[in-house]
Amino acid sequence: MKVIELKNVNKIYNSSEVKVHAVNDVTLDFTEAEFAAIVGPSGSGKTTLLNMIGGLDQPTSGDIIIGGTNLSALRSSQLIDFRLHHIGFVFQSYNLIPVLTAKENVEFIMNLQKWPEKEKNERTLELLNAVGLGDRINSRPGKLSGGQQQRVAVARALASRPKFVLADEPTANLDSKSATTLLEIMEKLNHESKITFIFSTHDPRVVKMAHRVITLEDGKVISDDIKGMPA
Repeated sequence: MKVIELKNVNKIYNSSEVKVHAVNDVTLDFTEAEFAAIVGPSGSGKTTLLNMIGGLDQPTSGDIIIGGTNLSALRSSQLIDFRLHHIGFVFQSYNLIPVLTAKENVEFIMNLQKWPEKEKNERTLELLNAVGLGDRINSRPGKLSGGQQQRVAVARALASRPKFVLADEPTANLDSKSATTLLEIMEKLNHESKITFIFSTHDPRVVKMAHRVITLEDGKVISDDIKGMPA
């Protein structure tokens, strides 16, 4: 089942001197339970493409359709609401709220969605246990390692049961052991919960674990290698 459809998507930035075609006529589909990596050199359009899929940036032309909804047809307030309920984000810099505990950071999106207290608590504890931080629920980000903070970010991204998770260079600031642990957790969640994960990455560890590798160059898709998904 298709989760995301991109049809002839372009993103052009105009400066006083030059027109930059950051994403150039990209057409792609992503299906349920994919574990996909978007790779390419710096400036190839990876993050721009990910931001457009997530509704954080708008294409210059083309269509991005998620679960039958064309993002270009949504007003700004509708797009914010759509992101809140359908898309999970994991960023390179964690983006945790420093004054909140791990539990409170994971609950943040659910608070915005007005989840009942009992369900919210159960979901939060379930996710923090799933990412191996059940014993750190009351720790603030400053008391957690980089790897632990990123695991809290993954739990937060999954809290509202999104259709898919977008992860922009999620392992870039982690040591090798922490990066491997994080990837194994995400792959396990992908396999068990059928959540689609899409990464923007330079990390060969992510590429090795991905079931599909899409390579961009100068904003164009130059290869799309499907390695297959586990049964």
